[in-house]
Amino acid sequence: MITPRYVQTMAAYNSEMNRRTFAAADTLDEAQRRAEDGAFFGSIHGTLSHLLWADAIWMHRFAGWEAPEGGIPGSASLHPNWDAMRAARFALDARIEGWAADIAQPWLDADFTWTNSRGKVRTSYAALLVMHVFNHQTHHRGQVHALLTRHGAQTADTDLPWVVSG
Repeated sequence: MITPRYVQTMAAYNSEMNRRTFAAADTLDEAQRRAEDGAFFGSIHGTLSHLLWADAIWMHRFAGWEAPEGGIPGSASLHPNWDAMRAARFALDARIEGWAADIAQPWLDADFTWTNSRGKVRTSYAALLVMHVFNHQTHHRGQVHALLTRHGAQTADTDLPWVVSG
Protein backbone atom coordinates (compact mmCIF):
# COMPACT_ATOMS: atom_id res chain seq x y z
CA MET A 1 0.00 0.00 0.00
CA ILE A 2 2.42 2.73 1.16
CA THR A 3 6.13 2.48 1.72
CA PRO A 4 8.62 4.01 4.14
CA ARG A 5 9.62 6.39 1.32
CA TYR A 6 6.02 7.65 1.15
CA VAL A 7 6.02 8.29 4.91
CA GLN A 8 9.35 10.11 4.70
CA THR A 9 8.16 12.22 1.76
CA MET A 10 4.95 13.19 3.49
CA ALA A 11 6.75 14.00 6.73
CA ALA A 12 9.11 16.29 4.82
CA TYR A 13 6.18 17.87 2.94
CA ASN A 14 4.25 18.51 6.13
CA SER A 15 7.28 20.06 7.81
CA GLU A 16 7.87 22.42 4.90
CA MET A 17 4.20 23.31 4.56
CA ASN A 18 3.97 24.02 8.27
CA ARG A 19 6.98 26.34 7.96
CA ARG A 20 5.33 28.12 5.02
CA THR A 21 1.98 28.31 6.78
CA PHE A 22 3.43 29.76 9.98
CA ALA A 23 5.58 32.20 7.98
CA ALA A 24 2.48 33.46 6.19
CA ALA A 25 0.54 33.66 9.44
CA ASP A 26 3.41 35.60 11.02
CA THR A 27 2.63 38.43 8.56
CA LEU A 28 -0.78 38.84 10.19
CA ASP A 29 -1.50 40.44 13.52
CA GLU A 30 -2.80 38.52 16.52
CA ALA A 31 -6.39 39.66 15.93
CA GLN A 32 -6.36 38.35 12.36
CA ARG A 33 -4.89 34.99 13.45
CA ARG A 34 -7.54 34.64 16.15
CA ALA A 35 -10.51 35.91 14.13
CA GLU A 36 -13.40 33.44 14.13
CA ASP A 37 -13.53 33.05 10.37
CA GLY A 38 -15.75 29.99 10.01
CA ALA A 39 -13.19 27.20 9.90
CA PHE A 40 -14.08 24.01 11.76
CA PHE A 41 -11.76 25.06 14.60
CA GLY A 42 -12.70 28.72 14.21
CA SER A 43 -9.55 30.63 13.49
CA ILE A 44 -6.10 30.26 11.99
CA HIS A 45 -4.64 30.00 15.48
CA GLY A 46 -7.27 27.50 16.65
CA THR A 47 -6.88 25.30 13.60
CA LEU A 48 -3.09 25.22 13.86
CA SER A 49 -3.39 24.42 17.57
CA HIS A 50 -5.73 21.53 16.75
CA LEU A 51 -3.27 20.19 14.17
CA LEU A 52 -0.44 20.27 16.66
CA TRP A 53 -2.59 18.39 19.18
CA ALA A 54 -3.70 15.83 16.58
CA ASP A 55 -0.18 15.07 15.39
CA ALA A 56 1.00 14.75 18.98
CA ILE A 57 -1.79 12.33 19.91
CA TRP A 58 -1.08 10.14 16.87
CA MET A 59 2.63 10.09 17.64
CA HIS A 60 1.75 9.14 21.20
CA ARG A 61 -0.21 6.22 19.78
CA PHE A 62 2.36 5.24 17.16
CA ALA A 63 5.59 5.74 19.07
CA GLY A 64 4.74 6.20 22.74
CA TRP A 65 5.61 9.90 22.82
CA GLU A 66 4.10 12.06 25.53
CA ALA A 67 0.36 12.54 25.02
CA PRO A 68 -0.92 16.09 24.68
CA GLU A 69 -3.41 17.37 27.21
CA GLY A 70 -7.13 17.28 26.59
CA GLY A 71 -9.10 16.03 23.66
CA ILE A 72 -10.52 17.25 20.38
CA PRO A 73 -12.90 19.85 21.88
CA GLY A 74 -10.08 21.65 23.71
CA SER A 75 -7.44 21.20 21.03
CA ALA A 76 -8.08 24.59 19.42
CA SER A 77 -7.21 26.38 22.65
CA LEU A 78 -4.45 24.08 23.88
CA HIS A 79 -1.67 26.38 22.64
CA PRO A 80 -2.61 29.96 23.56
CA ASN A 81 0.80 31.55 22.88
CA TRP A 82 1.61 31.98 19.19
CA ASP A 83 5.40 31.91 19.50
CA ALA A 84 5.36 28.87 21.79
CA MET A 85 2.97 27.06 19.45
CA ARG A 86 5.20 27.78 16.44
CA ALA A 87 8.25 26.44 18.30
CA ALA A 88 6.34 23.33 19.42
CA ARG A 89 5.12 22.76 15.85
CA PHE A 90 8.60 22.88 14.38
CA ALA A 91 10.02 20.67 17.12
CA LEU A 92 7.27 18.09 16.60
CA ASP A 93 7.79 18.16 12.83
CA ALA A 94 11.49 17.42 13.29
CA ARG A 95 10.63 14.49 15.57
CA ILE A 96 8.07 13.18 13.04
CA GLU A 97 10.68 13.34 10.29
CA GLY A 98 13.05 11.36 12.52
CA TRP A 99 10.32 8.79 13.22
CA ALA A 100 9.59 8.54 9.49
CA ALA A 101 13.28 7.94 8.73
CA ASP A 102 13.14 4.81 10.89
CA ILE A 103 9.74 3.45 9.79
CA ALA A 104 9.77 -0.13 8.52
CA GLN A 105 7.52 -1.78 5.96
CA PRO A 106 6.42 -4.60 8.30
CA TRP A 107 5.11 -2.03 10.79
CA LEU A 108 3.15 -0.26 8.04
CA ASP A 109 1.68 -3.56 6.84
CA ALA A 110 0.59 -4.73 10.29
CA ASP A 111 -2.66 -4.14 12.16
CA PHE A 112 -2.53 -1.41 14.76
CA THR A 113 -4.76 -1.12 17.82
CA TRP A 114 -5.23 2.14 19.69
CA THR A 115 -7.70 3.88 21.97
CA ASN A 116 -9.37 6.88 20.36
CA SER A 117 -10.07 10.21 22.07
CA ARG A 118 -13.46 8.95 23.21
CA GLY A 119 -11.97 5.89 24.92
CA LYS A 120 -13.01 3.39 22.24
CA VAL A 121 -10.49 0.71 21.28
CA ARG A 122 -10.04 0.52 17.53
CA THR A 123 -7.98 -1.60 15.14
CA SER A 124 -6.96 -0.81 11.58
CA TYR A 125 -3.85 -1.33 9.51
CA ALA A 126 -1.04 1.04 10.35
CA ALA A 127 -0.56 2.31 6.79
CA LEU A 128 -4.13 3.63 6.68
CA LEU A 129 -3.63 5.47 9.94
CA VAL A 130 -0.38 7.04 8.77
CA MET A 131 -2.11 8.19 5.57
CA HIS A 132 -4.87 9.64 7.76
CA VAL A 133 -2.38 11.69 9.78
CA PHE A 134 -0.93 13.30 6.66
CA ASN A 135 -4.34 13.74 5.02
CA HIS A 136 -5.67 15.36 8.21
CA GLN A 137 -2.77 17.83 8.13
CA THR A 138 -3.44 18.70 4.50
CA HIS A 139 -7.18 19.05 5.07
CA HIS A 140 -6.92 21.53 7.93
CA ARG A 141 -3.93 23.36 6.45
CA GLY A 142 -6.14 23.92 3.41
CA GLN A 143 -8.66 25.63 5.67
CA VAL A 144 -5.89 27.76 7.14
CA HIS A 145 -4.65 28.57 3.64
CA ALA A 146 -8.09 29.89 2.72
CA LEU A 147 -8.17 32.04 5.86
CA LEU A 148 -4.65 33.33 5.21
CA THR A 149 -5.51 34.38 1.67
CA ARG A 150 -8.70 36.02 2.96
CA HIS A 151 -6.43 38.20 5.12
CA GLY A 152 -4.01 38.88 2.25
CA ALA A 153 -1.18 36.54 3.32
CA GLN A 154 0.52 34.13 0.93
CA THR A 155 2.10 30.75 1.68
CA ALA A 156 4.09 30.23 -1.53
CA ASP A 157 3.63 27.07 -3.58
CA THR A 158 1.72 24.23 -1.93
CA ASP A 159 1.88 21.55 -4.63
CA LEU A 160 3.50 18.39 -3.30
CA PRO A 161 5.90 17.66 -6.22
CA TRP A 162 7.27 21.21 -6.25
CA VAL A 163 7.59 21.47 -2.48
CA VAL A 164 9.53 18.24 -1.87
CA SER A 165 11.63 18.21 -5.04
CA GLY A 166 12.88 21.77 -4.86
